[in-house]
Amino acid sequence: MTKVFIDGSAGTTGLRIHERLKERSDLELVTLSGEQRKDPTARKEAICNADVAFLCLPDAAAIEAVALAEGCDTVIIDTSTAHRTAEDWTYGFPEISGFREKIRVSKRIANPGCHASGFISLAAPLTEGGLLKKDASLTCFSLTGYSGGGKKMIGQYEITDGTDAAGSCDAASKQAALSGRDPLLNAPRQYGISQMHKHLPEMQKFSGLETAPVFCPIVADYYSGMEVTIPVFSSDLNASVDEVRAFFRAYYNDRPGLVRYEDSMDEGGFIAANRMSGRDDMVVTVTGNEDRILLVSLFDNLGKGASGAAIQSMNIVLGVDEYTGLVIG
Repeated sequence: MTKVFIDGSAGTTGLRIHERLKERSDLELVTLSGEQRKDPTARKEAICNADVAFLCLPDAAAIEAVALAEGCDTVIIDTSTAHRTAEDWTYGFPEISGFREKIRVSKRIANPGCHASGFISLAAPLTEGGLLKKDASLTCFSLTGYSGGGKKMIGQYEITDGTDAAGSCDAASKQAALSGRDPLLNAPRQYGISQMHKHLPEMQKFSGLETAPVFCPIVADYYSGMEVTIPVFSSDLNASVDEVRAFFRAYYNDRPGLVRYEDSMDEGGFIAANRMSGRDDMVVTVTGNEDRILLVSLFDNLGKGASGAAIQSMNIVLGVDEYTGLVIG
């Protein structure tokens, strides 16, 4: 039976991975007590005794964990930012050509960032196929639920006065329950405004672009779900909008993976960012018109944007159906 250790199982990504894996009969979860999780010797033993170890840690702690694993034959899947552009690590996005084969034989897999996953799912196939110019100057905006900010941000958004009215459909009751919360959280908030967001290096590298995009991430008052959009002018493309649609349809729907293309996700003129909440797959679409085109990717920031992608990579390494233990459709 395959032994799996989750280092950092108390965080949002670690908890979601544990939730997905705990019911699987083909896996044995290696666990540590609260005290042991702080002991480097115990962590090293757990990592080295496992066949697969997920690192759900801040960057510095993930680097430390990799050092502890030196000399071990364990497959490491790191969900932090620390190793995503490292040359000796495999980027865990199997839907992009050539990546699945590398993941299958890799001992060091860097899980993609959530925003980066949406951007790469749209830009990488088009640059690979020659439909998008590699010197294109792109803009990307990305809507995410607050769970992407981890426990601290979740706590900020979900603070109440102690009543149960936060989950009420009555607007007055809900507002009263949230009266202790910062009122600025009631509206969407743009961040990464210095244009130095930590996902930018991987967004550029794995999309095949010569320059990083102008990136505008936005967090809003809903738990999970992500909508990543790349607006492009027809002059940036070497294809018509219908040719782009046909290309995405063939690229994703004719091969295995968690990403698929849909011709339309229009819901009366809207596309909701939480449409894929709770799921581990991703949907991409193309909308707009012949002159101004919107490339859109929808998924859960905790699913294909984090834990779902990590488990998918593990499944590929283990040679089992890559959808095993995941919530799809």
